[in-house]
Amino acid sequence: MSEPTTAHAFDDELARLDATATAAAVRVGEVTALEVVRAAIERARRLDAELSAIAEPDYERALERAAGPLTGAFAGVPTFIKDNVDVEGLPTREGSDAFHRVGPATRTAEIARQFADMGTVCLGKSSLPEFGFTASTEFPDQRATRNPWNLGHSAGGSSGGSAALVAAGVVPIAHGNDGGGSIRIPAAACGLVGLKGTRGRIVPNDGSKLLPVDIVSDGVLSRSVRDTATFFAQAETMHRDPRLPAVGHVTEPLDRPLRIGLVTEPPTDIEVDSPTRAALYRVAADLEALGHSVRPVELPLSARFAEDFTHYWAMLAYSVSRHGHRLYDRSFDHGRLTDLTHGLARHFRSRAHRTPGVVWRMKRSAADHAGLFTDIDVMLSPTCATLTPAIGHLGTHLPFDVLFPRVEQWVGFTPLANATGAPSISLPLGHDAASNLPIGIMFGAAHGQDRLLLELALQLEEAHPWPRVDQVPIPAAD
Repeated sequence: MSEPTTAHAFDDELARLDATATAAAVRVGEVTALEVVRAAIERARRLDAELSAIAEPDYERALERAAGPLTGAFAGVPTFIKDNVDVEGLPTREGSDAFHRVGPATRTAEIARQFADMGTVCLGKSSLPEFGFTASTEFPDQRATRNPWNLGHSAGGSSGGSAALVAAGVVPIAHGNDGGGSIRIPAAACGLVGLKGTRGRIVPNDGSKLLPVDIVSDGVLSRSVRDTATFFAQAETMHRDPRLPAVGHVTEPLDRPLRIGLVTEPPTDIEVDSPTRAALYRVAADLEALGHSVRPVELPLSARFAEDFTHYWAMLAYSVSRHGHRLYDRSFDHGRLTDLTHGLARHFRSRAHRTPGVVWRMKRSAADHAGLFTDIDVMLSPTCATLTPAIGHLGTHLPFDVLFPRVEQWVGFTPLANATGAPSISLPLGHDAASNLPIGIMFGAAHGQDRLLLELALQLEEAHPWPRVDQVPIPAAD
């Protein structure tokens, strides 16, 4: 086995600070926002040659913003916005060659405005695979976004660019969104914290408003729980769904025992690999040592759940393929879509008559899922079924019939929370020494219980701190 190659910027002292510490340093005058942003731009320029995580830089405007007055919990903190969200003045290409002629956006989406209102400074757009339809940020005709822990492997997807930039120390926090695991999967791949909040917790994006079942949630990828907790606290002051219990600002770890249900098999016919299974059982033992009770549970789901979610996913691809020029931009070029998007669209067309039943069962899954939490407080599972695959294994150059089954094999655990709307968080609690790859462990809770997940995450971070990429010894080559 060859020695894994890493890429990071943690030789820079500012890179080692999380977003909370960065904002504090700016606030007390230890460093200016302009100095912070200049340093982040230098890190971005240096590392993106290896990571390929930046879809569109916006450095000049970032420097202008950093030089002006900034307010908010993250004032002066550099960040990136995923390239499926509009930022005025930058093109939104959705990771797709279908937008090769698209012009700059004339508006800023509400979630991007919220980032700005928190005081962050956007350095540009981060990469994603075409429309976020797959779990690895790879492209037919350009370099894949690479994992800072092992450059031969994927950074996950679809928020892979944001994950790579945060894990490598380019920025401390970045935007992501999650429609089937697209925050939690790259968080697991890159050793980060990734929370998909309860449906309605974060301001809905434009696309979500059109969906019969809203499976998409925006959020962040971060290296510390406190950064994610601060983001959700601040977001709640800007958008509050009155149907949900408040999250508030979670600053203290959990101080009571929980009933934790252990899920070892996803709702698909796939196997969890041995490093992931070992990490899961190790975390279960750690939880018991902290005073929690852990027992196996089975997911109360229809046997058709995985098939239904695939059908719904394929419906989204069909909508893009058929109506992209209306949904996005008149420059949309259907002929430049990947075979994955075309294949998903074909999959939907051949089964379109099943859609009403699929939507009904997707909506019903929320009630089935809620029933699980009469006997437990939190659900524990792997985030992904196996270690993060090598670049190419999930490449969009592959035929649909080869690629999509591989995607399903890797990501069987994450879609449940998207269908049900429940909160779910991935924490970097495992590590495979041979490949130098992080292993994400996922926790789910009942609808509205985002605060509980953050409190548990703080408790685990305090008891078992996770390392940065520069803090783990690289294994010697065989």
